[in-house]
Parts: sequence; C-alpha cells; structure tokens
Amino acid sequence: MWEFVLAGRKRLGYRVQLDTNLRDSAASAPETTVLQRMQWDGRNLRDPSVVLLRIENVGWSPIVDSDYVAPVNDPVGIRIAFPGRRVVGMTVTERSPMVPPTFFVPGADGFETTGRVIKLPKVILNRRAHYKVLAVLDREEGFTDPEFPEPEVTAGVVGGVRGGRIKKTAYYPFASRQVRWLLASLILVSAAQSAFTFAGDDAAAAPLDCAGGTLHLSGSTAFAPVLREAAKQYERTCPDARIPLTATSFKGSVAGLDSLAAAGADAGLPGAQGLGNRLSFSDGPKSEGRPQLLPRPVALSLFTLVVNEDAGVRDLSLKQVRDIYAGTITNWSQVKGNDVPIHLVSRNPGSGTRTTLEQQVLGGRSLPAVTTADCAGLDGDRPGRCEAGDTQTLLDTVASTPGALGHSEVGAAAAHGDVQQVRIDGYPATLEGADEGAYPYWQTEIAYTYGEPPADSIAAGFLRYLSDEVGKDILRSQGHRPCAELAKPLLCRPSGS
Repeated sequence: MWEFVLAGRKRLGYRVQLDTNLRDSAASAPETTVLQRMQWDGRNLRDPSVVLLRIENVGWSPIVDSDYVAPVNDPVGIRIAFPGRRVVGMTVTERSPMVPPTFFVPGADGFETTGRVIKLPKVILNRRAHYKVLAVLDREEGFTDPEFPEPEVTAGVVGGVRGGRIKKTAYYPFASRQVRWLLASLILVSAAQSAFTFAGDDAAAAPLDCAGGTLHLSGSTAFAPVLREAAKQYERTCPDARIPLTATSFKGSVAGLDSLAAAGADAGLPGAQGLGNRLSFSDGPKSEGRPQLLPRPVALSLFTLVVNEDAGVRDLSLKQVRDIYAGTITNWSQVKGNDVPIHLVSRNPGSGTRTTLEQQVLGGRSLPAVTTADCAGLDGDRPGRCEAGDTQTLLDTVASTPGALGHSEVGAAAAHGDVQQVRIDGYPATLEGADEGAYPYWQTEIAYTYGEPPADSIAAGFLRYLSDEVGKDILRSQGHRPCAELAKPLLCRPSGS
C-alpha cells in the first residue's frame, strides 16, 4: 500500500550530497587564499566550489527514455541550474551496475554543460538504480551574495505521482518516519492477531500467476543463459513447476523449432488446442513451412564478432568483415593486425547467431566452405574454417586458436575474458548503436509455441513471467532489452530500423 498508493509506482529523485565552497577557512577575508591557484583549462578560478548530485529511481517501476517529459528529439532528460555559478567541469563518479556507461560519454548528445546548466541524458533506470554527478563550479562575475542558492533541478516523468516532477529525496539510515510508524502499527496488529489465531500447517500459497507441471525449453544457445536463470527463478517462485534443463536442451534455433513442431505433431491435438508444456526460442523469425508455430517477441538481442588476442585487431569496417568471410582477406596483417592467418570459427547451420551474421552483416552471403570437421585440426599456418555446436564451445575455440574470428551473443562474449570483442565501423555492440542504425549485428529473440497454449498452462505462465518485472530484470542482466520497453513491442526492433 505504501509503495503503490503513497510513494507511487514511478518516481525520479535526486539528492544534493555535497555542495561546498573551496575557500580557505583560515582566511580572514572572503577571497580564496590557499586555493586561489586552482585552475581549469589554464584559467584561475575566482571562487571554486564542488557539488555532488545523486540521481535515482525512487519509485516502484523502471524509468525508460520515453518516460522523460521532453520532446522525442531532445536527448536531454534532466537539467540542473546553479544560480550565481558557472559549470567548469563535470564527471560521473558512480553508477549502478545496470546503468550503462555509454550514457555518459564526453561530448555525447544529452551529456554536456552550458554556462550555469548541467544537461543529463535520458538514462534508463531500473528500480533503485542511481548514478552520481560531480561538478566543479566557479562564481559568476557580478554575483556578490556570500551564499549560493540551491541547485535548481528540472525534470519529470510521464505518469509519475504529483505531476511527475522530480523529487528531492533524503537519506534515512533505516526508514522514514512515516514508514517507521507504519511498521510499528503492523507489528502491533500482527501481535494482536497471533493471540487469537492458531498456527496452521498449510504451506504458503504460490502466486496467482504460477502454473504447475513440467515445461520443456529448447532452441537458441545464445539465449540459453537467460532461460537457465529464468527457469531457476520460476521454479523458486512456483513450487509446483518443473523446468528440467540438460546440456542438450539448447542445440540452436532451427533445431529447437524442429523439436517443437515434432512434439506438436506427435501430440495429435484436436482443433485449435496448443501445447501447454513446450517453448522454443529462436534468434529471429522462423522460416516458412511451420504454420502451427506461433511467435511471441521477447527481447532485442545483440551479437558481436570476437577474435583471439593474437590477431591484434579491435575494429573492422563492414567491408573488411565481408572480405574476410569472402576469403579475400586471409591474414590479419592485411587489416593492420599481426602477421597471423585468419581462422573462422562459426556455429553450425541452423544457428540463429550464424543466420543473423549472414543476413545482416554479410549482406545475405553464405559462409565459406568448412575446411576441417574438427576445430582442433585448424592448421596454424593456413587460413581455414570450422564449426562449433554451441556458443560456449565457439568462444573456447576462439580463445585457444591464434588468429581465430568468431561470433557470439554479447553477454556470453563479455563473460569470457579470453576473447576480444570487435567493433564494426568503430561502433561497439550497444543498444544505442543499434537504435541509431550504426551497429548492424542484432536480432529479435522470439519465443514460439505450438498453437495457442491454454491460459493456465505452464508455457503461458512462463511467457508472462518473462514479460514481468523479474523476468525483464533477468533479460537486462544478460545484455538484452525487453520488448515491452520498446516503442513498438510487437515488432521489437531498434527504433532506427
């Protein structure tokens, strides 16, 4: 009740954690003495001061870029003015793990200073996420008041409580006074109730959206880390649910769709009834010929090229990537890398990661022929290509093979410390790059059902779970963007596509 009714479901807040003048306190005159030599860009500061601001999500719901009260084409979400002072420099000193650093690149749209104003971008903030901005300021010429006014913070969120205006918050070591009174009242009520109620032996009821039964998952190996974590959390939340996963559960997008189609055909379901115990996940849409398989977009996924550290390359143009896979470039020295032959390590046919590489990076061109059936047989002196059955095996092979080039889902590549991600035309694998149309290697992750599963089935319940808050947190933690957070959730594509 406190969170939903009083605190509100969506609220943006800030704290001024530090606002201090750097004037020497031992000086008898108001002018700076010891610190008057402090400079910025070679100029002495007249009366320097330092401000530390904390921007935070203090509501119940995530805040995305479309929530900020600002025109769509305006990258600025928050403006902070300092009357009587000009901003000479700023930096972000701290951020929650789920706040990407790409929001705060110097010179990026929405992250800049103008005179006495700091401009901050439309940062996506999960519940309780925050970041801190440290600014150095100097007194404006002609401002003579001994004390500076408080910073003026202007921002708002659509649908927020109290008009959506940004709220100045305070730090409580335990809880605010209102919450402490509420807790005390609840303790008294609970104590009174326990005096008149017998303890029962019934187990706690599962949430209303939980479904019992056994669910079989299959499909994309790139999306497997998300599904393994989501399955574990769903079983904890729903005690009657079972989601058994083995090393062979995820063999690739096409293999997963084939197994789902076969299971539906074997079930011989009457009428329009669908399977309620199977889901398959694919990197991108299915091919034609499976009319019984129904799609439900789940997330926008990013992929990346990865190289062995011996290649000596961190950035390739799109043309260079295509020439490498066409066999025109066969040694890393041809693209200003080390003198090492290029070995292509690819996923097996049917992999969504591989299909996306061919369609969106290579311009529809197929991969060259395999030169060895076993990746361990790649000749160190001659270029070649082999195929791996899953993402982890591919990454391990790239890490252990000098000159190897492969492809992977971004989260798995980032977690594998022995491979290097490759930028394409200078752009890293980021959702912002995909939105701007600058980064081409992405795909929509789609969940497929055989027919329409019953609403009370475990398949339908698990899909609802992935679109709920906990499920969306799991998606974000693996580097994916939930479709529900995009402007067109049913299409689930970058805004620039």
